[in-house]
Amino acid sequence: MRQRIQQEWFANVRGDLLAGTVVALALIPEAIAFSIIAGVDPKVGLYASFCIAVIIAFVGGRPGMISAATGAMALLMVTLVKDHGLQYLLAATLLTGILQIGAGYLKLGSLMRFVSRSVVTGFVNALAILIFMAQLPELTNVTWQVYAMTAAGLAIIYLFPLIPVVGKLVPSPLLCIVILTAIAITMGIDIRTVGDMGELPDTLPIFLWPDVPLNLETLVIIFPYSAALAVVGLLESLMTAAIVDDLTDTKSDRNRECKGQGLANIGAGLMGGMAGCAMIGQSIINIKSGGRGRLSTFVAGTLLILMVVFMDEWIRQIPMAALVAVMIMVSIGTFSWDSIRNLRSHPLSTNIVMVATVAVVVATHNLALGVFVGVLLASLFFAAKVARFMLVKSESSKAGDERHYQVRGQVFFASAEQFIAAFDFKEVLGRVTIDLSQAHFWDITAVTALDKVVLKFLREGTQVDVIGLNEASATLVDRFGVQDKPEEIEKLLANH
Repeated sequence: MRQRIQQEWFANVRGDLLAGTVVALALIPEAIAFSIIAGVDPKVGLYASFCIAVIIAFVGGRPGMISAATGAMALLMVTLVKDHGLQYLLAATLLTGILQIGAGYLKLGSLMRFVSRSVVTGFVNALAILIFMAQLPELTNVTWQVYAMTAAGLAIIYLFPLIPVVGKLVPSPLLCIVILTAIAITMGIDIRTVGDMGELPDTLPIFLWPDVPLNLETLVIIFPYSAALAVVGLLESLMTAAIVDDLTDTKSDRNRECKGQGLANIGAGLMGGMAGCAMIGQSIINIKSGGRGRLSTFVAGTLLILMVVFMDEWIRQIPMAALVAVMIMVSIGTFSWDSIRNLRSHPLSTNIVMVATVAVVVATHNLALGVFVGVLLASLFFAAKVARFMLVKSESSKAGDERHYQVRGQVFFASAEQFIAAFDFKEVLGRVTIDLSQAHFWDITAVTALDKVVLKFLREGTQVDVIGLNEASATLVDRFGVQDKPEEIEKLLANH
């Protein structure tokens, strides 16, 4: 226990402290922006980011991953806030947490193994594009100083790490924010700052029970929103965890992450915050800045609230151009450039899944919908590919009155029709042997196909022997099939 705490919290103190500071600064404008999207006061997003980050640092399943208020979640709240107000949003946030904890105990986090690599790549690329697109309003119809500051910020971010020794001491994104803020203040440059995004809170969050009636009517109102928030939150969190796993060559506990996200959202709801989840952009900032442990997430959440409450005069003066430069770095680092180079060498089906995921996410700004489309396409391509490996060969006896069919491969819903079509029911035979020793039956559709084949031969007066079923297939056939039940066959033949 002590060794695990040491590893997860104190194995990288300096790196986690510096990375957490960078993340905290980058979280402020995003939390404000997401609050505006959801239609609530900026402090709702800031309080949520603080609570979620601090709680998830202790209970999450992925050290080094940043969770806070997110745009994907904010988009789902708009209608609820507009129609019913903030209090119902807080109640929905609590229910979201409960549903996510339930998902953790049901081990739904394990379902991530059904998400193919091409879907994850598409998800990553789509998020990179969305992160970049989110910066465009800050770069549209602005003065030349904004472009100059952004370019200077990118130069600091990419060139400072190249300096021997010194370049490794301080994360370049943090240096970018500090230097550009100092330049903007000392030179009095008229440029958009964090303070222009919205009013920062001047007090720490307090316990706040949602002021809604505890009855069935309230549940009917908030449940659809809570269910959607729970699904999108877990999906984004688990996808982000998979990406951070790859970046750090470590493993995360996905079911613990589900429970942790739930507890964090309950904490946020009780402190006047909205629901949130893992943030891929901030998580990558954290990893790129040297953050690896839970301390970086804790520092990010704690510094966020301390800065906006006690250092608001300084925080307000941070130029948005500095944060835009950091987020552009994130979008460039997030995008999988190998996926573009691999378009020629990868199978067409893999490319279609990746591109479709990107297109749907970017077009709808709905991460869950994009991943759903990607998983659906990947499943269809996989089923079609496996179905092609089903083969039926046959040999006739010397006398010509018997035929032996040898079935090889996987028989399931996608190959059932091909299985039936492989048999010649018009051939006049006394006996047919169907050898299934090299085949496997996966579902009821496959069992039904076998029944159809047997019944068609029996109607033609041909005796049928089914041999070689493996144990799993035999169990399925015994339970759902009729071809080995004489009384059922007689009933079916009598009806025809």
